[in-house]
Formats: sequence, C-alpha cells, structure tokens
Amino acid sequence: MREVTAAIILRDGQILIAQRGPEQKQAGKWEFPGGKIEEGETPQECLKREIQEEFDVEIEVLDFFAESVYAYESGSIKLLAFWCRWLAGDFTLKVHSRIVWADFRELDLYDYAPADIPLMEKLRPPG
Repeated sequence: MREVTAAIILRDGQILIAQRGPEQKQAGKWEFPGGKIEEGETPQECLKREIQEEFDVEIEVLDFFAESVYAYESGSIKLLAFWCRWLAGDFTLKVHSRIVWADFRELDLYDYAPADIPLMEKLRPPG
C-alpha cells in the first residue's frame, strides 16, 4: 500500500481544496493537495515539498488530522492528512485546474476524489 499525504491548509477560517488537472488521474475531482511520500522522506517533509512543487508556496505542517485508505484500480493508498498553515508565496497552479478557499460548511458542494471523501466528511460540521 502506497502512503500519500494531504494538506489541510487553513487561511482565515477556510480550507484550500484543489481541482485535479486534466493530465492527472481522477481529473476534475477535488482534493486536499499533497502527494506520494518518497524514499527516506517523512510525511511532513513530503507535504512541504509537494505543496512547494505544485503551488510555489511555503507551508508549515502542524498536527496529524486523519487518514483514509482507498483501493483504486491502480492500487491501494493510505492518505495521511495533516493540518497546515500557509506561510508565504502566491499560489501558482502547476498541476491543478483550480483552487478554492472553501468554508467548512461548503466542503460538500464539491466532487472529491474517493480517498479524499472521508477527510471532507470529517472536516464538515455536523448538521
């Protein structure tokens, strides 16, 4: 099972979600951005690297949030999500089509990649 990271990036009480680009698997689906953990890399190091590569921004990785396991046709992943804070840089889209700063109550308005759905449900306020 491949371990993958997801950043729950907060800014002004909203969460960053990103729409997967047309060249990616699950194109058009929304996700909490992140990526595959490389050999010898911690999940936190992976998140900092991936967010820098994908958006040209610097983040601080905070506490572990949750994990989600999902079996895609291409193989199973364990998605490890961490609370993060945006520190510096202007968001540049390199692999995603769009980004949205979503209110917690608006999270379920988007069509997520399957592995991200349990994370979204845990973030969404009850009711």
